[in-house]
Amino acid sequence: MPLPHFLVLIAAVILVAALTLWAAFSAGAPVVVLAMVTLSAAAALHLSQGDRHDHDA
Repeated sequence: MPLPHFLVLIAAVILVAALTLWAAFSAGAPVVVLAMVTLSAAAALHLSQGDRHDHDA
């Protein structure tokens, strides 16, 4: 991946994360709720990977 594309990708991720946090705090969502949603999404993604063990290779 060329460096400019990589840097744009990083900038886009940071921008979307900031926008998400701004929207959540503007809506009045507590930090604990955001943390639980984030951890639940990470757990669901991890469990959806099935029996792949790429780190064991």
